[in-house]
Amino acid sequence: MITLSDTNEYKDELTEFIRSDSFPCVGAKSALARNELVVGLYEDITTPADDVELREDLLGFIRKLDKTGPVVQSFTAIFRGPDKLSEAAFEKALWNRLQCLHNLDAVTGAPWAEGTSPDPSSPHFSVSVCGEAFFVIGLHPGASRPARRFSHPALVFNSHDQFDRLRADGRFDQMKSIIREREKASAGSVNPMLTDFGELSEARQYSGRLVGDDWTCPFKPKV
Repeated sequence: MITLSDTNEYKDELTEFIRSDSFPCVGAKSALARNELVVGLYEDITTPADDVELREDLLGFIRKLDKTGPVVQSFTAIFRGPDKLSEAAFEKALWNRLQCLHNLDAVTGAPWAEGTSPDPSSPHFSVSVCGEAFFVIGLHPGASRPARRFSHPALVFNSHDQFDRLRADGRFDQMKSIIREREKASAGSVNPMLTDFGELSEARQYSGRLVGDDWTCPFKPKV
């Protein structure tokens, strides 16, 4: 049984990770500073046992999203383990969880998020949960990039709507430039998987693993 104390303990670990110099995302640092970083704790990222609970927690997060304000908001699902997954195994677990969340959407009749494609090979793809489009960032101990190397498996859900707001007021390009410079300073290079929405499918970026041109996303849309 997961208690509030357990969740707070893992959130404290995430807080220290985000505050570290090796973590480049200034958006996450801003969300943390403004107390807009929501955390849910679950058991095993390789099993579907907590998928229903995770979806309900995401729905609660979506209902509280401020889609007009300037503050970056994100939901992080942290899993107790396994903590010794290879990059390929973590990628498989990540897509299994996203597939199961989508399957639950299909059963309940939730629509696909407007303005995005359900085709994971499309440059306009974004994963949809409860009708909301998310850019997902995978974190885990076995990640090759320092920015993705958290002490436990985790999935960070960032609403695409907030990225659209950042683009509209000119902050997105500035934030992107800062993040890439910080990653270059900490890792020696910019993550080669990074692309902008509308260029290549963002699905290639979710797990953090370096993949080639022949990589095929395992996600199967039911719409």
